[in-house]
Amino acid sequence: MKILVFGRTGQVATELQRLAGGDQLIALGREQADLSDPEACAAQISDVDAVINAAAYTAVDAAEDGEALANIVNGEAPAAMARACAALGIPFVHISTDYVFDGTGTTPWQPADATGPLGAYGRSKLLGEAGIAAAGGSCAILRTSWVFSAHGGNFVKTMLRLSETRDTLGIVADQIGGPTPAAAIAGAVLTMARQLNTAPQKAGIYHFAGAPDVSWADFAAEIFAQAGRKVAINKVTTSDYPTPAKRPGNSRMECSALADAFGIARPDWRKGLADVLNELKKLELKKTRN
Repeated sequence: MKILVFGRTGQVATELQRLAGGDQLIALGREQADLSDPEACAAQISDVDAVINAAAYTAVDAAEDGEALANIVNGEAPAAMARACAALGIPFVHISTDYVFDGTGTTPWQPADATGPLGAYGRSKLLGEAGIAAAGGSCAILRTSWVFSAHGGNFVKTMLRLSETRDTLGIVADQIGGPTPAAAIAGAVLTMARQLNTAPQKAGIYHFAGAPDVSWADFAAEIFAQAGRKVAINKVTTSDYPTPAKRPGNSRMECSALADAFGIARPDWRKGLADVLNELKKLELKKTRN
């Protein structure tokens, strides 16, 4: 298959390029496809078998003051891509987020549950979902959460950095979700794109997150344990750690629909964490040798 990917250096886009295998994957960076120009992005779509959007405005707090740009990048651009794909009969797979929900309760979110974003970032992603749905065609939306990898900025790398200079950290313990390896997300969207190419009826909204569900504090504890870092964790509440954008307390995701439709099971994030830590060690060793 010939697959066009929007995004080149982000966490999922990086992993997509590693996993392409026998597929011909064309990854477009910002200089080739600026999502602040939706129609220019849509014009890039032609002569491919599938399109994956792995690019987004992900600065959750900055979106509170930059909602107009977030709406263009996360809302209008994916919608324009989806319309172009629908017109050409090309499958389109888009990555969304648990932030489209209000984060209440303790029950895992179903794809059909009512949405209610708490902030600008979630609203912008929901805008994109609505535009994709309106486009018709063979489009699939994959909502995911708590993405981490050896690349870019993420919770794992932040915890490792902080642990170099601090032996005690206050970590939020009342937000619960499923940490998700970027490599697993990349594998999922590739599988979805391949199957949609021959089974367009599988279009729809799906959830995908690592298992088991944990708090940020428990996630941090596993990071330190696997990395061999002696750091005491002081469990704090969301109210103890205010941020410009509100975070959902419940980010649990019900992922069975994805398994039923595409045969994609929830990954064990602890195994994914071990892989990421191993890669980070190799990158550090390579850096010291150079």
